[in-house]
Amino acid sequence: MAATEPRQQHIVNTLVEAHQDLMVADPLAFRARFRKMAADPYAFYRGSASLFYTDMAGLDDRWADGRTGRVWIHGDLHAENFGTYMSNEGRLTFDVNDFDEAYVGHFSWDLRRFVASLTLLCWQKALPSRAVRDLSRTYLEAYLGRVGDYVDDEQSAFAFGLDNTEGTIHRVLQQARAARRTRLLDSLTLIEDDERQFRDDGSIRVLGGEESAEVSDAFERYLATIPDGERSRRRVFYRVKGIVGKKGFGIGSAGLPTYNVLIEGFDEAQENDIILTMKQSNIAAPSRIVDDERVRGFFHDDGHRAVVSQRSLQTHTDPFLGYTSIRGVSFVVSELSPYKRDLSWEDLTEPEQMVPVLEALGQATAKIHCSTDEDSDHDLVPFRTETAILAAVGDAREEFIADLVGFGEAYAETVRRDHALFVDAFREGLITAVPAA
Repeated sequence: MAATEPRQQHIVNTLVEAHQDLMVADPLAFRARFRKMAADPYAFYRGSASLFYTDMAGLDDRWADGRTGRVWIHGDLHAENFGTYMSNEGRLTFDVNDFDEAYVGHFSWDLRRFVASLTLLCWQKALPSRAVRDLSRTYLEAYLGRVGDYVDDEQSAFAFGLDNTEGTIHRVLQQARAARRTRLLDSLTLIEDDERQFRDDGSIRVLGGEESAEVSDAFERYLATIPDGERSRRRVFYRVKGIVGKKGFGIGSAGLPTYNVLIEGFDEAQENDIILTMKQSNIAAPSRIVDDERVRGFFHDDGHRAVVSQRSLQTHTDPFLGYTSIRGVSFVVSELSPYKRDLSWEDLTEPEQMVPVLEALGQATAKIHCSTDEDSDHDLVPFRTETAILAAVGDAREEFIADLVGFGEAYAETVRRDHALFVDAFREGLITAVPAA
């Protein structure tokens, strides 16, 4: 069966081009990913960042100039990519998360991708169009307001924590606070012969001798990528107590090889052991349309790119964040943290419930564009992004907001049509690398 229209063929070609190597390596994992993407337009949107950026390549973006077109961006900013983490200062923080697609590009790409996701989410909740437009405006006004704050205070240490939040955001932080490292350890490990080791719960893969040696060597090289200050501050032994293989999880991680590494924790007490994840990095979706060689040539590989980007976007990030490689394939290493909780929209059903949340998300988005952690690499963006963004918007604030709100409405409609085309293409076997059955 052939594609019924050019857009359907474009969707198929884009997904295959972006993920062909992983599709070939693990077609069943991608079949599971495509099943999840087929569930609804929002799930499809989450799993098709590569398609979004092929569309952005043809968009005349009036807000991108020599500086605002060269800003650290999240790359896959949608309404569910926010949640909690434990900072390297020991503070529970609510922020943007999941930096797999982070890169350097147009600051407005993040805003467009978010507003389109919000419009899709609200459509699925059957909210009126006027209400959805108002909610998008709320997010964008909060974003511009916080950008302005950074202009006034270059050293702003703004972050959302237990001391300055309320409502939904505060509840997410409290849920994270209630977590216990021992619960995570007990769910994934057991103590046998006086030593903690991974529990064989059916989800792990025992490594053979050669693979185990390769991963162990990669872990040793990873240690050199952690900032010296983190190693001395945390005083972690880093002695490896076990390594197992895992499968990539989530819509965006299907097919990506992953390892879990159990290490000695803050001291020799068994309850302080730490689990790290070592996940194969992917090619950032925005990098497919950014042709700036200064950006492309800066990164050693996609593991290095993901880590540098996260350190540039997230204040006081995971102290265990680093990168390595196995047989020339890049991996990102981070803690499997018990304190990570994602923002859920399930119980946010009315506009008045969403307004304070969107005000916080707009401010959090401004923070990743404007604040830079002390461990960041500054060479690629050697200017104050907040000043550049406000200069690009200038006196056209209302035009800027109207442009992005209108984009969100139009692109959400495109995604709903694309989702139907994708489902038909997948069901009828047009994506030949991934069999539908």
